[in-house]
Amino acid sequence: MNYAPLPVTLRQLQYVVAVAETLNFRRAAELCAVSQPALSAQLAEAEDALGVRLFDRGRRGVLLTAAGEALVARARGVLLATEDLAAAARGFVDPLAGTLRLGVIPTLGPYLLPRVAPGLRTRFPRLTVAWIEDKTEVLVRRLMGGEVDGALLALVGGLEPLEWAELARDPFVLAMPPEHALASETGPVSAKRLDRERVLLLDEGHCFRDQALDVCAKAGAEELGFRATSLSTLAQMVAGGTGLTLLPEIAVETEAQRAGLVTRPLAPPAPARTLILAWRPGSAVEPAMRALAEAMTAQLAGAGRAR
Repeated sequence: MNYAPLPVTLRQLQYVVAVAETLNFRRAAELCAVSQPALSAQLAEAEDALGVRLFDRGRRGVLLTAAGEALVARARGVLLATEDLAAAARGFVDPLAGTLRLGVIPTLGPYLLPRVAPGLRTRFPRLTVAWIEDKTEVLVRRLMGGEVDGALLALVGGLEPLEWAELARDPFVLAMPPEHALASETGPVSAKRLDRERVLLLDEGHCFRDQALDVCAKAGAEELGFRATSLSTLAQMVAGGTGLTLLPEIAVETEAQRAGLVTRPLAPPAPARTLILAWRPGSAVEPAMRALAEAMTAQLAGAGRAR
């Protein structure tokens, strides 16, 4: 370990990252709650200390130099490690006190949060959870970048950089209008009954779309051209007689009942998604994440909905 004085301060690194993200000195100064001249002076001092120019400043605005591209990535890593250090210190006092930023995907948030959030407030009264809803790809990026502490996701490929705890199994069900031929039958629907059926699915970017599309492709069902932006829109379109769809069981009570849809389970091996709470490897909030996952698992098992 080298104990010589460091060339830049953490605050200067914050200024560097802020300018890199905004490419605007005024906006970066606002984000850092300092005056623009102060921020500019500190950036110049950091560049002098490092011996390289991080930004090109010209008529076309602010651009990162090649050195800036490389060093800003390292600066983010240093700041993220510093945040983890502070979080680890807080964790020795009480890992479940303060604020945790948790992401949740849109096909899960409206249905899961009403079931678990009240219980979490009761069990962890000193904890405040700030919920952030977004698609899986965005939440994973924000999680790895330290913008959120954890995320409620469906287990899909590509999550290997993260660590997670499984919460529940959420089966898929077939949803249809009451006048559809399959609505008058009972019992699980076999895959062969879906051959050539017209189905509606979510838009690109939703992991549930990919999972449902895989089920439909194997069954020979045909996807319609319209793609919904939410499960609510999907249910309403099906209620209008457009086609069939697949819904996660956790959403049935809200979406299918509200739209007046008939739902039937799918025959074994019934497709399902695995719900998880994920966090960044090595994160200081891991003990808190595991405690939250344990609490949510117990609540979902008690509810008897997603299993």
